[in-house]
Amino acid sequence: MRTETIVILSQREIEKMRKAGRLAAQLLQHLEPMVKPGVSTQELNDEAERWTQAHGAKSAPLGYKGFPKSICTSVNEVICHGIPNVKQILRDGDIINIDVTPIVDGYHGDTSKTFLVGNPAPKTKKLVEVTEECLLRGIAEVKPGARIGDIGAAIQEYAEAQGFSVVRDFVGHGISNVFHTAPDIPHYGTRGKGKKLRAGMVFTIEPMINEGTWEVEVLSDKWTAVTRDRKLSAQFEHTIAVTEDGVEILTAL
Repeated sequence: MRTETIVILSQREIEKMRKAGRLAAQLLQHLEPMVKPGVSTQELNDEAERWTQAHGAKSAPLGYKGFPKSICTSVNEVICHGIPNVKQILRDGDIINIDVTPIVDGYHGDTSKTFLVGNPAPKTKKLVEVTEECLLRGIAEVKPGARIGDIGAAIQEYAEAQGFSVVRDFVGHGISNVFHTAPDIPHYGTRGKGKKLRAGMVFTIEPMINEGTWEVEVLSDKWTAVTRDRKLSAQFEHTIAVTEDGVEILTAL
């Protein structure tokens, strides 16, 4: 059972989170040129694992609660926690979210990005662009004294105004030398509600935005979450720290 106590990180700990976050961002940048038609999600996984080890880090997802791979690769209607495999070959027009979490000196850098494979349809590109903007709007709400509900409200308002829906079943989370901890960060909500943000809090914001319904189905592998209507889903994620005067993105390049 995870702790519900929100931990305030020291400056020393935040510096460790910066290092982990930087490596996570560099890993996504390293994988980006591989994202093209004909590549399998297993190849992406294997290169991520090789690169992570070469940089003296470990892959947090590998073995986490039994997860079998080093990264999550969520293609098209997969919302999150897609498992890389040799049979899943990227095709022109696909989208793929790659979610990486290297552990550096005991601390986790957690980030994800949805990549376009080849040349997707305009409505697919719009979903991806709106999802990235949702992340940025959520981050823009972060400052001491703001409420967790402000983050979700900003994301939900924008996504729904663009004709998309926000996944409810998966949320952002506190992170440090523990992978998932308090507080939960929903990507929907009401302004002025929820816990108050304080300097030293570190958590992920990782909106999952769907083309159709927000409802989710988890497949028989107990990991892969897909849209119930099998329409597309996109996601972007950063790990952020609340600072004395605002916010710092720890997983930005």
